[in-house]
Amino acid sequence: MLTTYRQVWYFAWPAILSNISVPLLGLVDAAVLGHLSAPHYLGGVAIAATIFSMLFWAFGFLRMGTTGLVAQARGRNDREALGKWLLQSVVFALAVGVLLIFCSPLVIYGAMPFFDASEQVAGQAEIYFQTRIFSAPAVLINYALIGWLIGMQRPKGPLLILLLGNGVNIVLDLVFVLGLGWATRGAALATVIADYLALALGLWLVYRTIRQENVQLDGRMILDFGAFHRLIMLNRHLFVRTLCLLSIQAFFTAQGARLGDETLAANALLMNLMVLVSNGLDGFAHAAEALTGEAIGKRDHRQFYQVVRVTGWCSLVCCALFCLCLGLGGNTLLGWLTNIPSVAAQASVYLPWLMVMPLVAVWCFWLDGVFIGAARTDMMQNTVLIATVLVFLPVWLLFRGLGNHGLWLAYMVFMAARGLGLIWVYGRFSKKDVWFVNRHDLV
Repeated sequence: MLTTYRQVWYFAWPAILSNISVPLLGLVDAAVLGHLSAPHYLGGVAIAATIFSMLFWAFGFLRMGTTGLVAQARGRNDREALGKWLLQSVVFALAVGVLLIFCSPLVIYGAMPFFDASEQVAGQAEIYFQTRIFSAPAVLINYALIGWLIGMQRPKGPLLILLLGNGVNIVLDLVFVLGLGWATRGAALATVIADYLALALGLWLVYRTIRQENVQLDGRMILDFGAFHRLIMLNRHLFVRTLCLLSIQAFFTAQGARLGDETLAANALLMNLMVLVSNGLDGFAHAAEALTGEAIGKRDHRQFYQVVRVTGWCSLVCCALFCLCLGLGGNTLLGWLTNIPSVAAQASVYLPWLMVMPLVAVWCFWLDGVFIGAARTDMMQNTVLIATVLVFLPVWLLFRGLGNHGLWLAYMVFMAARGLGLIWVYGRFSKKDVWFVNRHDLV
């Protein structure tokens, strides 16, 4: 058992640091823009960032799906499959990134009416979007590279990639926004430059791993359309799941915009803190992805269930620490993020929802890692669909008279439903030993 704890922490600590660096970047953006003269800068970036989340994380399976496939191939010691999943994921990511750039005018003008924001907020959102869209190929390729590195049990690689990208972004944010006065456009340009520098580092780390692990690469692997079709079909469930999650995020932002610019900005600050918590908890999910996938590839039942237990306990401890930190220092954090009194006051009103959210959400973050490692993305899709259609929307409709409190209530119940659904499926799969059923579509 101690060996399993050491393995989990070997994966978790760099994953936690790298994951936390992502929302810290959002918090720096929020802090820099939150200290400008008016809330419409922060509100505009919040809307544009939501649109980018919809665009980029709709293809999050390039990270999550790649990890599960690579972890299982590594467990089978299948060097050819390791190279094939890498090449095909990268080529697909590049094609989607270029397509997003060409389609960007349709995306921004089609999305803005959904948010029903003020004219000033909408103008800032368009400025940010039209600049940052050029980072799309770099972002999506890095998803594939990070997923491959995690599956190869190289957790420090993603840490270095994200620390470089986010560190450069933070420095350029301060220079472009506060130093040069470029405001929203400066924040977007900083992100574009940082994303391409992160991509360069990611390619170098993957190249070094290929040499060290003797991974087989052949350009003809890209033309294996049967394998490419299996890759797409396997990950279609993650695509649908992610669309549901991001649709709820977009709905959350849009409803906040309808309640006024100050509520929109306050929700943006709180959701940045929520992303900080969820990404921290995802560190143990990353460990579960790589180690459960390897166990299934080896057909090692003992390792599989030990990894599940250990990552579960570690997730709960981390969750309790986040709750304690938010309870003791939440208002202080909000004071650091904005000097607009009305926005800080609005955020403080809804902070109690965030304080208890980790206890509710930890279950789905942890078990997502188990299901990704097992490549059982179909169950992840189904539980999120049920939680979205049968839980989130009815709860919001029933309590929308409570305004922003009703919105936060619906979000919390949604997260609880996701966790309960995955717990039930995990129990059924374990009882019937479904985890180790042969999956010919993955070979």
